[in-house]
Amino acid sequence: MALNFIRKFVLSSFLFATAAASAETFVFTAIPDEDETKLVERFRGVADYLSEQLDVDVRYIPVKSYAAAVSAFRNNQVQLAWFGGLSGVQARRLVSGSEAIAQGVEDEAFETYFIANTNTGIKPADKLTELESQLKGKTFTFGSKGSTSGRLMPEFYVRDTFDSKPEDFFSRVGFSGNHTRTLRLVEAGTYDIGALNFQVWEKELGDGNIDTDAVQVIWKTPAYPDYQWTIRGDVNDRFGDGFKQRVTEALLNLDNPELLESFPRSGFIPASNDDYEPIRKTAEEIGILD
Repeated sequence: MALNFIRKFVLSSFLFATAAASAETFVFTAIPDEDETKLVERFRGVADYLSEQLDVDVRYIPVKSYAAAVSAFRNNQVQLAWFGGLSGVQARRLVSGSEAIAQGVEDEAFETYFIANTNTGIKPADKLTELESQLKGKTFTFGSKGSTSGRLMPEFYVRDTFDSKPEDFFSRVGFSGNHTRTLRLVEAGTYDIGALNFQVWEKELGDGNIDTDAVQVIWKTPAYPDYQWTIRGDVNDRFGDGFKQRVTEALLNLDNPELLESFPRSGFIPASNDDYEPIRKTAEEIGILD
């Protein structure tokens, strides 16, 4: 009697473990464009929301770099990612059938802000050409090497406007790693000038986290497409027919004010790979993409 009970217990435990092991978890990540604490808080909320909407286990995993986010997507460690324009282009080139499915309302026309420490004496201007004499020979920091708003677009405009590589135009060029760090480095005077996405500046400003006596915006780029949710093309095979569409609808229907504010975005709208052709072409022009 006791032996039969033990056998049944072991068998049921085995079946339970097997079922748990075979249950699929939908995993996503995001480029580390801000402080990790902010990202973890934001995307854990997104994971909870998606899990409820999709009726599957959803998990967010943080990564240490833009390249790591692309690698995780390529290697199928994640099936969905919140990418910048450039990192999204890179990821979709590596994974056949992957698609941009949603972008923030604000991502349709994104901007980069050039900021400067006020001790430089640089005066804001509407045209970058007007700043040539004030910028030349100063120190400059981008964000991450793989950032659209923190590297790709500002480098494009420096090259296009001054007919010079950043390292030849500025006395020293660095890469801070993320937008928040760019802001802090310029604010502290570690670098004279920096480039960061306008959303980070506006949110930090609204939260009272910027010393406007120490740092100011000196130029704003023309608009370009940027952040987006990109999903692997094989998710329906793994999670069932129609799963990609369900994920898309869940993202487009996300209306939690606190979650949206954390991005910060006012909502999400449909996106497609074609929307990011300008990013691909620009990256090829300046040699970031082969």
